[in-house]
Amino acid sequence: MTAYVLVGEAFTGGWLWDEVAGRLRGAGAEVHAATLPAGPGTDLEDHVRHVVRLVDGAAAGRVVLVGHGYGIHPVLGAADRRPERTARVVHVDAGMPQDGDPALKLVPDAAVRERLLAPGGGADPVAPPAAPGDWIRWGSTEGVPADALERLTRLAVPQPPATLTAPLRLTGAAAGTPTTGVLCTANGAGIATVQGLVHLGDPRLQALAEPRVTFFELATGHWPMLSAPADLADALRAAAAGGGHRLTPAGDGPPPHLRPFLLDVPERPRERHGSTDLYLPDGAAPERPAPAVVLVHGGPVPAGVAPTPRDWPAFTGYARYLAGLGAVAATVDHRLHDLGDYPRAADDVAAAVRLVRDDPRVDAERVALWFFSAGSLLAADWLAAPPTWLRCVAATYPLLAPLPAWGMDETRFRPAAAVGAAGRPPLVITRVERERPEIAATVAAFLARAADLGAAVEVVDVPGGQHGFETVDHTEEARTAVADAARRVVGHLRS
Repeated sequence: MTAYVLVGEAFTGGWLWDEVAGRLRGAGAEVHAATLPAGPGTDLEDHVRHVVRLVDGAAAGRVVLVGHGYGIHPVLGAADRRPERTARVVHVDAGMPQDGDPALKLVPDAAVRERLLAPGGGADPVAPPAAPGDWIRWGSTEGVPADALERLTRLAVPQPPATLTAPLRLTGAAAGTPTTGVLCTANGAGIATVQGLVHLGDPRLQALAEPRVTFFELATGHWPMLSAPADLADALRAAAAGGGHRLTPAGDGPPPHLRPFLLDVPERPRERHGSTDLYLPDGAAPERPAPAVVLVHGGPVPAGVAPTPRDWPAFTGYARYLAGLGAVAATVDHRLHDLGDYPRAADDVAAAVRLVRDDPRVDAERVALWFFSAGSLLAADWLAAPPTWLRCVAATYPLLAPLPAWGMDETRFRPAAAVGAAGRPPLVITRVERERPEIAATVAAFLARAADLGAAVEVVDVPGGQHGFETVDHTEEARTAVADAARRVVGHLRS
């Protein structure tokens, strides 16, 4: 018989799992749904001990420990103390905290983070969301029925602050425990995104490609036990049996982002100026200044990744192609290494733009910015207050709104909120048919908003294309899309 211990998000109790627990019990499992203590002075260690007691009380010899959101912290603490009783740890839309990390590090509600980090701010309990619509601050509520969201609001209890601020203590005793991630794609990354991060070579993520680690993804928000209980129960049963998708380790051949560019473009003169490279068209000279395109990569890209994005084949390929069309092309290594780095990356991009416009071989009044993937959030600044010299903004397989799990409450990096109806600058969006669902949803919302405002948007579709298609989809349709988008951008620079 399989035994499960289910530990939910902050503010919740065992009642959160009622439907999932019923389905698991109906399949013959032993289920313990935790209601963690919430009294004054309760800290993370109290929650760990509570989960340990549930493990010790289970009739089955070994237990599948399931942590949702905040719940992964006491789950990992309990697994560390009872490794011999832990059959598997399942992260349900939860992060990967390490020894010494407080749960606050992964809390998506920025207001809660600010309050608890302020001097004296951690004395009072953290109140749960006061209304059903406020739960979005803790993750996407997509798919949750209205009555379930109302029940969540009614039954939620305050969270003791020390459960969020106390560090998680792990000895490493459970480091080799089989692990499963259940990714909720309406709230954050799906399997393809995680695989891409592993291919970037970040040493912190290489363990995710070990055979003991599996993944499932559910097309729902942060609360799958309320929005998709049958699918979640099926995933938990399959995880307990060792099922799920396994990632490909980095190093098994060139990763997708380092494969050749889909167009055979000739070499071009390249100059390196700090973190920015310039690719020059034929005849570039101060007496004949050329328009310019600044290419902005996505991310986050872990610090120390080699080669850096400006040397990735996609960006060198685009830059050479644009130079062949008569534009100065610039690639920039901005410092978007973590989700909190968007302001710093925005400063880096602005500095690169200044460098480009100051070059005497560039027509400073004819510049375009071309963003890629999650770097497209940086377009919001330029859309909100477009300078007269910005003749075009392009975005390829863009993320056009922060994902709910990212906890980016500020409005600055939200292109849909920044796009205007004035018709300038014109926008060129390259959209791939096989986009990751979590990203495609942001593109659809952006295009709907732009259409409502009458903004000037041109869409280039890539039939059969996928995220990062320039180095993985060497099809005629993909080559045509790159050429079409580039010519549209350069065309706006000349108009």
